[in-house]
Amino acid sequence: MDRESTFPDRRHTDNLAGRILTNYQVVLERIASSARSVERNPDQIRLMVVTKGHQLEVIEAVVAAGARLLGENYIDEALIKMQALSTIPGIEWHMIGHVQSRKAELISRHFSFVHSVDSLKLANRLNRFTAERNQLLPILLECNVSGEGSKFGLKAWNEGEWDTLVNEIAPILDLPALEVRGLMTMPPFFPNPEEARPYFQRLRRLKNYLQERFSTPSWEELSMGMSGDFEVAVQEGATIVRVGTAILGERTG
Repeated sequence: MDRESTFPDRRHTDNLAGRILTNYQVVLERIASSARSVERNPDQIRLMVVTKGHQLEVIEAVVAAGARLLGENYIDEALIKMQALSTIPGIEWHMIGHVQSRKAELISRHFSFVHSVDSLKLANRLNRFTAERNQLLPILLECNVSGEGSKFGLKAWNEGEWDTLVNEIAPILDLPALEVRGLMTMPPFFPNPEEARPYFQRLRRLKNYLQERFSTPSWEELSMGMSGDFEVAVQEGATIVRVGTAILGERTG
């Protein structure tokens, strides 16, 4: 038997790890370059690797490459991965997908941060379950800045109606077990990432608007930008970019 043919799994693993390490480092450099292009400090931006739909070996490879901030969309899928990687120190799991109210207890218990709080009803449930454990859950308010019906989020596309939005947000800020850190959005998909820029700019303007109307919180986080447009998002103030395909390749699940 050919010696090389006795180790197909090892070759596959080595190739996978090498490809993902390269991709991860390239994305980090692209983030840094984009930050420097607008005189931002690259250290102000965190790279989240979106692991939704990827096999465990792929996630293990990106963790080995240095990733510690991982984003998931579905609690059932995430729990399997969390258990499998539970012995690796320092991994931080963020919920970035739409949260069903009936899943709020599990999500409040297993995730360290929720990016997709889009209603007072959901916030109340997360607050209730987090308070029962005497804990504090950092969250972001998901905002729909495009008006697309397929997008979740607080209605933020009409800047002339932001006063109404303030009234919706105020009671969320009063919930004692939730700590609002900022805003999250998903713009429409465009082949040309420049076309996403106005939507990132709108979220940044909304952050500034809310900072003027609420003394707390600080609104320091802007979670925006994905594989196709994260460089533009960084230029417009993103502090967390959510990148999956550009690092891990196409999803298999």
